[in-house]
Amino acid sequence: MNTAIQIHITLDKTEPIIWRRLLVPDSVTFFDLHHIIQIGMGWKNSHLFEFIFGNYRIGFEDKEMDGSEDVADANQVTLDTLLIKEGLQFRYTYDFGDSWYHTIKVEKLTTISDQQLPFCLEGEQNCPPEDCGGIPGFYNLLGILKDKTHPAFQDTYTWVGRYNPKKFNIKKVNSELPNFKKYMKHWKK
Repeated sequence: MNTAIQIHITLDKTEPIIWRRLLVPDSVTFFDLHHIIQIGMGWKNSHLFEFIFGNYRIGFEDKEMDGSEDVADANQVTLDTLLIKEGLQFRYTYDFGDSWYHTIKVEKLTTISDQQLPFCLEGEQNCPPEDCGGIPGFYNLLGILKDKTHPAFQDTYTWVGRYNPKKFNIKKVNSELPNFKKYMKHWKK
């Protein structure tokens, strides 16, 4: 039997809402959880991240970065050490430039016997392209892609290709999640 946590991740300020529902091991480190979220949401793991529980910050500790001494090392802290309970909400920020803010809610604590973890149960909408300028840039990009006469249409289309904001490929996510450790290319100590 595996102890799992069912989490619901919402990309804040999106309409329609971009969200995922995942099952993760309760003993997963926040460093691993970051990579699981990257795959689940569709991000590319190209930027720094941070989790926030009230005043408690968990992320990448870098002695050369201002303020990192106040951040718990994501490689050292696991979900089960924070007394996770159903209904608990915490924050996840990805890319401090574009500032993709996510709300994570613990929906259920459960035991499972035959499901490989992590696993995506469901989700809706495609993740925004990396480096598009955060929420305002994302909605500007969508507006440009809807208007083939827009002066920036060709450059934008060349950059993002056939981006479909409604497409979420759960099969692709679940084929990548069992191998999430190979995506852990940045910041590993």
